[in-house]
Amino acid sequence: MVKKEQEIANRPDNTAFTQQRLPAWQPMLSAGIVIPGFVLIGLAFIGIGVALFVTSRSIQVMELDYTGVEQTSPCFRCSDPNVKNCVCLLDFSIDSLFKGPVFFYYGLTNYFQNYRRYGVSKDDDQLSGNLDSFISPSDTCAPYEFDSNNKPIVPCGSVANSMFNDTFKLYQIISGAKNQVPFDGKGIAWWTDYNVKYRNPSVTPLRDAFNGTVKPLFWPRPAYELDPSDPNNNGFINQDFLVWMRRAALPDFRKLYRRITEGDYTQGLPAGNYSLEIAYNYPVLSFDGRKKVVLSNVSWMGGKNEFLGIAYLVIGSLCIVMSIVMLIVYAKFKFPEEE
Repeated sequence: MVKKEQEIANRPDNTAFTQQRLPAWQPMLSAGIVIPGFVLIGLAFIGIGVALFVTSRSIQVMELDYTGVEQTSPCFRCSDPNVKNCVCLLDFSIDSLFKGPVFFYYGLTNYFQNYRRYGVSKDDDQLSGNLDSFISPSDTCAPYEFDSNNKPIVPCGSVANSMFNDTFKLYQIISGAKNQVPFDGKGIAWWTDYNVKYRNPSVTPLRDAFNGTVKPLFWPRPAYELDPSDPNNNGFINQDFLVWMRRAALPDFRKLYRRITEGDYTQGLPAGNYSLEIAYNYPVLSFDGRKKVVLSNVSWMGGKNEFLGIAYLVIGSLCIVMSIVMLIVYAKFKFPEEE
């Protein structure tokens, strides 16, 4: 008797939901639905693919290699690691208006920022402004944790130590005179990096927070002097530093250096002759890498990328082909009851 009462107590309620009597709907996939569906999907994908491909083709891109491996390169002398503070000039011309806004990138090849040991070689507490981590950096920063005098390195780690340090100045040649093209370096880093992920210590002046520490071994100046022209662009919120610290996923990559949006170049770079002055500092020949600068503009879909448009075109074409194949199979082998 007790057992029957327990079974009744444990029995689900006699409702449509608990007894699974709710109405259900299941599509009946017939040839009259599937074949037109494939055709519509294919046409939609082809339309999107054409729009993406045409837009991507309209984006202007100019790449200039300045590694200096070739003896005819103007930067050949600078590629010698024994030559210090070398400056080379790279001359080029633009045939028609390079529409603005123009984005100026630097690019590296054969550089594996996605290598795990390299990627974890930093101290997140230190980069968030924790002064305790200034004195005792994380073990993950080794071997760039302390210098030869056992002083802590700030910022520590391989990622910060290898920060790109070539600098560029662009000039337009007008009647033999050089007119410098203004660069805009504000807001080139991710908003989350600048406002959330990386923070400077709450110490004024900022240089006092770095007392008793040393700069990374390969840096020309400490973190609090990365940008002498702008006091608000120093420390761990320096825009160039933030761009470098966001590691690339592939060995061949480019990173935003500056934008060209000001002065006489708001509409872009006019046709004419230009000269790029490069302060050549960053060594790449030791790992068979190459360096380049890239000038590019963007569209509503972003930068130049023909792969996305081609992918949509291929998928759309496959859908059309499959609809034709299914139509032929249906017309030849349809069941009698479907006639």
